Amino acid sequence: MRRQISSLVMRRLLIALITLLIVSIAVFSATALLPGDTATILLGQSATPEAVEGLRKAMHLNDPAIIRFLKWIAGIFQGDFGTSYANNVPIANLIHGRLANTMKLAGLTAAIAVPFALTLGITAAMWRGTLYDRIVTVATIGIISVPEFMIATLAVLLFAVYLKWLPALSFTNETKSFYDLMRTYAMPVMTLTFGVSAQMIRMTRAAVVETLNTPYVEMALLKGASRPRMVLRHALPNALGPIVNAVALSLSYLLGGVIIVETIFNYPGIAKLMVDAVSTRDLPLIQTCAMIFCLGYLALITAADIVAVLSNPRLR
Repeated sequence: MRRQISSLVMRRLLIALITLLIVSIAVFSATALLPGDTATILLGQSATPEAVEGLRKAMHLNDPAIIRFLKWIAGIFQGDFGTSYANNVPIANLIHGRLANTMKLAGLTAAIAVPFALTLGITAAMWRGTLYDRIVTVATIGIISVPEFMIATLAVLLFAVYLKWLPALSFTNETKSFYDLMRTYAMPVMTLTFGVSAQMIRMTRAAVVETLNTPYVEMALLKGASRPRMVLRHALPNALGPIVNAVALSLSYLLGGVIIVETIFNYPGIAKLMVDAVSTRDLPLIQTCAMIFCLGYLALITAADIVAVLSNPRLR
């Protein structure tokens, strides 16, 4: 059994690596197709053709695409992400602090969103068909229907413009106390929590409701088990796999939602760094940021897949 489980886990990891390789090809191809010439953008429209051509040779932009791709992949495996075209500094130095800020934002959002969503999803399934269940369902559908940029804009208008409770922009270097930390992260975390929690609540509720309809849970109810005990003791352990998948899928949504949030609130994270790199056509920086997002997404999905298999005897 242990050998089979180890083989299964290794297969999942191998699939993740192959997927990451395919994504790297897609990322490199997409950035190569961006409009405009990198050398011209960096030097300006007034640059002479000789200067533009000299810069292209210095940055190896005239090399065939396959050569540039292989050099890029080899550098990533060696821990060398290259040098930024726009700043002429190692990309590792640029993303170090920005990645920490993004991880901090994602961690705070997950710490709030996961318990909140699981509680609402499980209790809605526990009392399904009641007024409470209908309110939770309608609220989650309403939140899902509203895009994140709209939630962020409304939050700025309400809490920053009209009430003047919170700053419209997030300046992490000004967080000298816990109060400043709360003010800085309140609106970005609130915006991300709405988007992440809505999906998680619906998926968690569906997983628990499906488990509650199984014969052994109904038998526990007929034997006199209370509804909370029936859910927490009998249904919830068997719904662990789908719930973990729901959490992973919802948290992976952070990787896309954080781009909008960091841009609107001017939060100094890696997503904002990637958006700025697109405007200057800084290809190595764009590619590195995109691969970090893809790696985070694959790590979450692969971990959820492995946990789902290990927690389900039928899948094992």
